[in-house]
Amino acid sequence: MKIPITKPVFDDAEKKNIIKPLDSGWVVQGKFVAKFEKLFTLFTGARYAFAVTSCTTALHLALAALKIKPGDKVIVPSFTFVATVNAVEYTGAEPVFCDIDLKTFNIDMGQLETILMKDKGHKIKAVIPVHLFGLCAEMEKIVKIAGKYHLKIVEDAACALGSKIGNIHAGVFGDAGCFSFHPRKVITTGEGGMVITNNPALAQRLTSLRDHGASKTDLQRHTAKGGSLLPDYDLLGYNYRLTDLQGALGVCQMAKAKAIINKRRIRAGKYNQVLQEERNIITPWVPDNYTHTYQSYVCLFTNGESRERVINYTPDKINKLNKTRNRIMFALEDKGIAVRQGTHAVHTLGYYKNKYGLRSQDCFASYIADRLSIALPLYAEMTTKEFNWVVQVLKNALKKYAA
Repeated sequence: MKIPITKPVFDDAEKKNIIKPLDSGWVVQGKFVAKFEKLFTLFTGARYAFAVTSCTTALHLALAALKIKPGDKVIVPSFTFVATVNAVEYTGAEPVFCDIDLKTFNIDMGQLETILMKDKGHKIKAVIPVHLFGLCAEMEKIVKIAGKYHLKIVEDAACALGSKIGNIHAGVFGDAGCFSFHPRKVITTGEGGMVITNNPALAQRLTSLRDHGASKTDLQRHTAKGGSLLPDYDLLGYNYRLTDLQGALGVCQMAKAKAIINKRRIRAGKYNQVLQEERNIITPWVPDNYTHTYQSYVCLFTNGESRERVINYTPDKINKLNKTRNRIMFALEDKGIAVRQGTHAVHTLGYYKNKYGLRSQDCFASYIADRLSIALPLYAEMTTKEFNWVVQVLKNALKKYAA
């Protein structure tokens, strides 16, 4: 039995809808993208939404629209996909790595404020909280801290469609929120992303910068009087437009989003139930009043120890546990079950480590999460047979290799 790490949900609706742009001849950003954006605002509660080519370009676009530039610094959690930090590099600004809370895998609030208190030159202009794996960062606290230090907030909500604190959706707490539609995410358009904001002035810059810096979109130019004249270009922009083929997929995926999220949450709840007695791994933790959408179901392998004890381990001891973690993951792979480490500790990756002279222990909780996290298969259409097989093989591997 082959079990993927995740699987998108497609049916005849996508097959029928994707033909419509082909039949119309309008395959660039057009009416389907516009409808996708409208549905996204209704789902998230944001005033404005702009579809782009990926969450990476969404992050870059948001930072550019907020006028982050060379000489500035931007705080990012180290435990995240490398794209979060790459987007900062694209602007010429310098990323400042912040450690995470090992309990949530999200940015550590104590270290965030410590970093800001040490910023004597006031070069830190923004923070990018990441809602990792579908759990929101502590946005109320982050908003308060950002106000105190006059920071812009760009939420990396790549994993967080449907994620909330109370009734407030991820991405609408800060100046902008950025989402991904990669196939591993809750909904997908193949590649693709979205930027949301409630700020009209920022929205105007986003729509222009997305389209080469043009003063009006292709759709506006082709549907309004005077379309024979080219628009003005007052900004240095980018070509980050989503195609209408992808927009057609997005429209269909939005119709399924709530159902997909509900099914993922139910399956994650089953994992929580059957794995709660496994002393060697710690299952995801969710604070009260938070909605976790489990873009990934990520456990922490601790070999029976608490997070509090593991955080005080030496790097050598973490590396020893890492070898056992890897054996467990390989055991699942050998049975046809796809697993992954949660994500990177970006400060340990070659480019950033070498450029900024960083060490593993600089963000040690991120390093631990990199070395000891395990993402298990999770998708909306996962069958009971598939689920039971994953659990059985995992338990056998833990019994064989863990202490």
